[in-house]
Amino acid sequence: MRWLVHDIPDLETARRVLAAQPFSALLGSRLTAFGEGAATLELDIRDELRQQNGVLHGGVLGYAADNALTFAAGAAAGARVMTSGFTIDYLRPADGVLLRAHASVVRAGRTRVVCRCDLSTVDSSGVSTLCAVAQGTVARLDDGA
Repeated sequence: MRWLVHDIPDLETARRVLAAQPFSALLGSRLTAFGEGAATLELDIRDELRQQNGVLHGGVLGYAADNALTFAAGAAAGARVMTSGFTIDYLRPADGVLLRAHASVVRAGRTRVVCRCDLSTVDSSGVSTLCAVAQGTVARLDDGA
C-alpha cells in the first residue's frame, strides 16, 4: 500500500476517531493537538481515576501514553496504524487537575513508527510536572491486516 499525504487525517477527523472509542469517552479524553508527527491528549484528573493512595492510577497513564503515541504516529503515517508495543517509566506520583500526554514521532519507517511520549500533570495553579515517559512502536497496517 502506498502512503499518501492525504491519508493523514486532520485534527477534527482525529477527534472523531477518539470520540468513537468508548473507553476514551468514559475517561473524558480530549485531543488538543494533532499534526506534523505529534499529538497531545488531555484528560481531567478526577477521584474515580485515582488509586488507593490518592494519586492517578498508573493504568490511566498507560492508556494516555498508548493513545497519544498512536495518534502521533497517525499524524505522520496516516490513519491505518495500531500500537504494537510500548514501555512506560513512572517518574513520580501523578497528581493535579489535568493529565497531558504529548507524543511525537522519533522515526517513521516503512512498516513501523517509533514515538516518544511525555506525560505531565498540571496543578490548579497551571504548574506542569513531568510524571512519566513512554516510548512505543506503532505498526502501519496494510490492506490485509
